[in-house]
Formats: sequence, C-alpha cells, structure tokens
Amino acid sequence: TRRRRPQSAAPGRRAGVAEAPPPLRTMPLLRTPLAGYSVKFSPFDPSRLALASSQNFGIIGNGKMSVLMEDGMGSGLRVVSEFDTRDGAYDVAWSEASDAVLAVACGDGSVKLYDVTAPPGAPPLASFTEHAREASCVSWSCARTSSLLSASWDGTVRLWDAAAPGPVAVFAGHGYCVYSAAWSPRVPDVFCSASGDCTVKVWDARTGARTGPSLSLAAHAHEVLTADWSKYNDHLLATGSVDRTIKLWDVRNPSREITVLHGHGYAVRRVSFSPHAEALLLSASYDMTVRLWDAAAPGDPAARTWTHHTEFAVGCDLSSLVEGRAASAGWDGLVATWPLNGGP
Repeated sequence: TRRRRPQSAAPGRRAGVAEAPPPLRTMPLLRTPLAGYSVKFSPFDPSRLALASSQNFGIIGNGKMSVLMEDGMGSGLRVVSEFDTRDGAYDVAWSEASDAVLAVACGDGSVKLYDVTAPPGAPPLASFTEHAREASCVSWSCARTSSLLSASWDGTVRLWDAAAPGPVAVFAGHGYCVYSAAWSPRVPDVFCSASGDCTVKVWDARTGARTGPSLSLAAHAHEVLTADWSKYNDHLLATGSVDRTIKLWDVRNPSREITVLHGHGYAVRRVSFSPHAEALLLSASYDMTVRLWDAAAPGDPAARTWTHHTEFAVGCDLSSLVEGRAASAGWDGLVATWPLNGGP
C-alpha cells in the first residue's frame, strides 16, 4: 500500500544546502541500494552497526535490515549480514541481552526479531503483528533486557517481552502517529513517546497502560518526530520537530523548555544524546545535515555541522563503546561513521 510522505518531508528541501559536499577523508562510507532510515551502533562490538533501510524512500516496497562492520577505525564499511523485510524497515535496535539479536520496526506494522548469525533468508525469531499501522520505532530496555517498546502510526506504544507471543501492555493516549519511543537509561520503568499530535508523553511502564501518561508535554507547535533522554540526567529530555528546532526540557518543570536549539533548515528527524557527556547531542534533519550540539557551551551551542548527505538525513547515533564516534544514514543510501572531531 502506498503511504503518505510525512508532513516533515516538505517540498523545497534542497534550498541552501550544498549539492556537492567536499571529499570525505576521515569518514568510512557505504553506499546502499535502499534509503537509509535508522543506524545504531552495537552495545557489544565497537566495530558493528545495524541499519534499517527501505525501497522507494519507504513510501512503497520492501525493506532490509543489515549488519555493517567497520574494517579498522577509519578504513571502510562493509555488509556482513542482511535480511529482507516484506515492507519498509523504519527503525532498528540491538538487544541489550544478546549481541546476535536485532529488533526491526516495519511498514506493515510488524516488529521482527532477527538472529544476525543466521544464514541469509532465515525467518525471524519472532514477528509481532498487533500494530494496526506502520511501526515507526523500536527501543530495547537496557535495564530489563527482555523488554522492548514499539511505536506506531496507529497512535500507540506497545511493550513486548521478547519471549512472549503478544504485547505485555498497550499505551494509548496520543491523538496521532507516534514516531518515537525511548526508554529512560537511568529509571528502569520510565519511557517517553513523541507524536504528530505535537506532544511528548512520559509513561511508567508498570501503570501507564491503565492510568495514562505521567506527563503530557505540549512540546512543539508542529509534529514531534523524535525524543531522547540524557544518559546522565534523569530529568533531561531532548525533542526534535517539524518546526526545525530541538528543545531541551526538565521534566520536573515542564511549563517551559530549558533552551531551544536553532540551526536546522527543515524538520529534525532524529536526536541522540551522547553516552559520554550530559549536554552533548547529535541530530539528523531533512535539511540533509547532521549537527552536533553542546547545550552546556557558552554562546552558540551548535558545535559542528556535516553535509555529507545529498538527501534527507534521518538516522544518527553515537557509540557507547568508542567515545566521540558518530554514524548517520540518509535517503541517499549513504551510511557514514566518523569521529566527532573529524569529518569532511
């Protein structure tokens, strides 16, 4: 089924962005045949990454989940295993319990678990199919390692146990597509969800399915596409929106954001806090750039900008095992890794 392109994919996206970026000398690159949607570093192996990608920019067609390997720091990227999905692959998450298991969010609404050591064409370990629309995001708990969240365009977030056949709980409360869900890395039962209804909600996984969210944050005036927690501050949350801004929030005082980060020219599709610094975060945008921000720095918090993508940059991540190692993926099929102090 042909699906609409999100509001965030506005026309005229190329204005003001260089069409021919300079040569990349310190970025290992891989050009894939499909449009990249999500890239994640392994929490077990510093040289491995996972990629979710889709045919035809995810609007119609199949998808693929790939495991990539860096051939020595700075020398190249190669595919070591991959599995086809029958619809677009929109997000990917490594299991926190096994370096062989990946979860993938798919355009047919399913969430699939794969054993990456299995031969090509092997069926998934599990396929959860209860979402009524596209599954947009997966997030594996680092505290309860069998627990997995999925977010969907059906307006819900679902909690799964990797060993159980159906959802443990369903969290309904958003009025539109849920684009992102993320576990708190410091409070085991807390997670947030970001939605096209312009809100970010904070939930307690133990009670939220019955009582609703613990907090509903009117985060932006336009669709909220992404949210992430600081790895060092229980209360610090970042949100990214179609309004082109990133906002930082203290969830104890949600009446007003702590700060607003300006700089992206189009919608902010992904934000990712550093595992090594409280106020450092990476963002990817439909303006085809990836940006590094230091919210604790005096003056301009925009630390670096990279322009290696020639289409929407929609995936980014920071390695938890190698400090200062970044990755990005875009609709141009390009996957890149680089040190934050390097690049073009």
